[in-house]
Amino acid sequence: MIDAITFLKTRRSTPAKTLQGPVPTRPEIEALLEIAARTPDHKKLEPWRFIVLSETALKRLGPLAEARYKALGLPAEKLAKTCLQFNDGLLAVAVIASPKPCDDIPEVEQTLSAGAACLALLNGALASGWGANWLSGPMAYDQTFLTQGLKLEAHEFVAGFIHIATRTTTPPERPRPDMPSITTWQNS
Repeated sequence: MIDAITFLKTRRSTPAKTLQGPVPTRPEIEALLEIAARTPDHKKLEPWRFIVLSETALKRLGPLAEARYKALGLPAEKLAKTCLQFNDGLLAVAVIASPKPCDDIPEVEQTLSAGAACLALLNGALASGWGANWLSGPMAYDQTFLTQGLKLEAHEFVAGFIHIATRTTTPPERPRPDMPSITTWQNS
């Protein structure tokens, strides 16, 4: 097993379209969700929750995603990519951003915590040897899709659909940021 720093410096998401079975078992998913739930969370608000979507659940969401995509008048050339994650997915965890009323912790911080839960789940899956990818897209924010497909409350949205299964190929490398161009040092 590689050390944590080497893993974090070299981690790469697995393209969702290359994932195949088997998928993690329920106990394996529960262990990954425990990792995700250890994300920074001011005041222990738990401004996120998880919906584990089996292959059957994902296939149920595919036609709804297609109908909503068309109803919203979104570009036809992107329809297949949007629906692919539902129609061809084997297992995904929808990380639901669910901000709580709190005078001390603004909603933006709670949303950032939901994003951190996505990354923790993604990294936990990758470090455990699974292939994983964090997807979103228009359905993550479409209220009709969220209400009808996932039974979310009006204040909730999907921070990410984390697809987890067996990887079939080594994830491709991609260009990484030029660190000096995105880093500023302030010494006074």
